[in-house]
Amino acid sequence: MSHYKVVLPNYSVGSGCYEDIPEITKYYGKKAVVIGGETAMSKAKAALLDATKGSDVEIMDFIWYGGESSYENGDQLKEMQTVLQADMIFAVGGGRACDTGKYVADQLSKPVFTFPTLGSNCATCTAISVIYNSDHSFKEYYYPEPAVHTFIDMDIVADSPADYLWAGIGDALSKEPEAVFSSKDDDLFHTPLLGVQLSHACTEPLLRYGKKALDDCRAKKASFELEQVVLDIIISTGIVSNLVSGKDYYYNSSLAHCVYNGSTVVENCKGKHLHGEIVSFGALTQLMYAGQIDQFDKIAAFNRSLGLPVCLSDLDITKEDVPQIAERAKDTEEWRHRPKDVTTEKFMAAIIDADKRGKTYKKQ
Repeated sequence: MSHYKVVLPNYSVGSGCYEDIPEITKYYGKKAVVIGGETAMSKAKAALLDATKGSDVEIMDFIWYGGESSYENGDQLKEMQTVLQADMIFAVGGGRACDTGKYVADQLSKPVFTFPTLGSNCATCTAISVIYNSDHSFKEYYYPEPAVHTFIDMDIVADSPADYLWAGIGDALSKEPEAVFSSKDDDLFHTPLLGVQLSHACTEPLLRYGKKALDDCRAKKASFELEQVVLDIIISTGIVSNLVSGKDYYYNSSLAHCVYNGSTVVENCKGKHLHGEIVSFGALTQLMYAGQIDQFDKIAAFNRSLGLPVCLSDLDITKEDVPQIAERAKDTEEWRHRPKDVTTEKFMAAIIDADKRGKTYKKQ
């Protein structure tokens, strides 16, 4: 068997954790450039400058990432003089901003440190960047070096729009069913086996703390429950991702993300719904395909209690769009690494069946 490496997330979490920046980054250089979302940088800027004031770390500039995680935006950034002169990159914001920062850092062989300002996904600590086309449709995955360290300041996260946490919960709900399902045909060796087992720790905290965490985020309160859910969304699923994605195997995502990737070409849906929002219905499709009806009902009831989608109409998708979703899914990593029993016809049937059963929760 050929050699391989696994890089697991290092992180600081809690109010004021940016104070760790000088100590943690001292081995990687002194000049940093921030790449991020406009709102995210405005929220994090003062804390970043305060944390590095009087230290050897110099923040040279704050640069908008371009609004989309695309090669075009990343390639423009990597040609900027400030970016070229920086020793390290600080990627600040949500998934698309941090995926862009990871891509730029990887292209320039620079270390990247991530600063999530939202509890929306695990992009800040994974060895994968989701790349989109300029029309916001899904393009492909890029595999960069992951962040050296992730800094999760809960005061900043608590001040973020609660809708992103809401969608992040929906996204994280897919990790366990996708990892378990996509690996079911294989005799797993140590690393992916560990990842699949750890995926079982991703669902229960969301069900236990999700409602309270969402309420606290709406109240701008950095509570214990909010921290538990944010760590689940960013770190737990991120650790699983880095363990189950390798040179010769891919169990990081499956049919739930096929639903999402396919939805990016559905005109009525495109641009109207958040990534995790769509994935949450994908998770129901995943459970329906696997025949896990009891778990489907448990997650559907939870989705309904939080206002997450339980049927296609919640996403402005119709039954007539399902073949288009399935066709687009064929070009994805998830489809190429699908279990042997997965067919286009069964996948479409699972979407329709999930929609049908999900509709019953609209009446409750």
